[in-house]
Amino acid sequence: MTSTPYNPTRALELLRAGTQNPAASFREGQEEAIRHIVEGRGRLFVMEKTKRRSFSHGPGLHRKQLKMNAISDNTKAILLLTAPLIVSKKAEPAKILTLKEYNLLAKSLRDIDLQPCDLLGAEAATIFPILPPALDRANLESLLQRGFLLGQALAEWQRRSLWVASRADPTYPKRLKTKLREQSPPILYGYGEPSLLETGGLAVVGSRNVSDPLKTYTESIGALAAEAGITIVSGAARGIDSSAMGGALENGGCVVGVMADSLGRAALAKSNREAIQEGRLALISAYDPAAGFNVGHAMQRNKAIYALAHAGLVVSSDFNKGGTWTGAIEQLEKLRYAPVFVRNGEEAGKGAAALIQRGGKPWPEPQTAEALVTTLQNAALDNPKQAKQAELFLGVNETPQTYAGEAEKAGSEKQEKVETGSRTPAERLMQAVAEILRELLAEPKDADEIAGLLQVSKAQTTTWLKQLVEDGQIEKLTKPVRYKTPSHE
Repeated sequence: MTSTPYNPTRALELLRAGTQNPAASFREGQEEAIRHIVEGRGRLFVMEKTKRRSFSHGPGLHRKQLKMNAISDNTKAILLLTAPLIVSKKAEPAKILTLKEYNLLAKSLRDIDLQPCDLLGAEAATIFPILPPALDRANLESLLQRGFLLGQALAEWQRRSLWVASRADPTYPKRLKTKLREQSPPILYGYGEPSLLETGGLAVVGSRNVSDPLKTYTESIGALAAEAGITIVSGAARGIDSSAMGGALENGGCVVGVMADSLGRAALAKSNREAIQEGRLALISAYDPAAGFNVGHAMQRNKAIYALAHAGLVVSSDFNKGGTWTGAIEQLEKLRYAPVFVRNGEEAGKGAAALIQRGGKPWPEPQTAEALVTTLQNAALDNPKQAKQAELFLGVNETPQTYAGEAEKAGSEKQEKVETGSRTPAERLMQAVAEILRELLAEPKDADEIAGLLQVSKAQTTTWLKQLVEDGQIEKLTKPVRYKTPSHE
């Protein structure tokens, strides 16, 4: 093979023209790799994490050994409470908590400064009696006793390099927590690069049964997104979803696939393995990796697809039926997680025309990477502000913020308790506890330390502390949570 002289000046000119950055320069090792190719000495594979010019910056090409993340005690507790832990087809299904039930439990624990992991400790028996009656104590205890099953599941997931994140973890995607709020899945399972879930991008959705020309059209959208450095977010189903994802991956782009079923099987597919290893593909699901198809799961999955993106694009949809239609209408008229574009024109069909009439934006058919970036930037500017994040989703370990309006209301409603008539034994006990704690808390102490000094359970201690804070007799500090006697200077 005849070698070609390498011209470093011309190479730098091409770099700056391609990136549209007059000050751009080669990163370490990058120019050497180009020189190898130009001079005919073969291809030099540079293993590095690259930053791509883009509307949303995702990881570029890099190979790494993927492994399971460390599972926190909170996440173990949440898995026991909410996950089916499918390790055998013969296993008897457990009555896991519904999302509504888990939300009630999480809020109840947080209100008394406890976390899900506290249900795994020796004090669990003292916590159950103070939880809301709507939570079945016997069922909670039964779920939490599935430790052996959880161990089997964790071993299998580790073998398959699957990661797990719960709402109690700092690694849980902020986009989901902020937008889905009380609808955020308690657990997320995933393969691939988790940071892709924070890059936003374009959510591409549509029908499963589509023509070959429409698949080709959708692949071109994925390819254009790859060129622009925009992550494609989709549902990983056949048809439009897989076409958009394939178009992006085949052209070096980044993709997030939000799955409703069969996550484990999808991660093993040959077409996905290399992209996962390169950090360009993340496959996630709110459902057990071995779970099969469920219509309800598929509908819930649509919420996450839009929540993870800057904007959505409906390539095709039936009229007034089907998951694509329902998900788009839900976004346009209720949730509004992201602006929704709709493929327009006579060939788009009745469903697309109806979605535009209901508030969808006609897709402007951008032909260049720059035009696509501009389209999404403009759409983001038009998107209405999202509702504030619910207190529960500030994190299990965090102290909830008090918003201005709520603080005003709380201040007007809070009244000083006045003794009327003779006091009950419980009231006399509370008075004694208050006097002791005011003395103990001259210096700030946390709930564990206070429980040790009083030689009572943490659950009982936090109940007393909550009451005294509400009465204004002690102060609650944050970061970390501690308690102290108010100063009256």
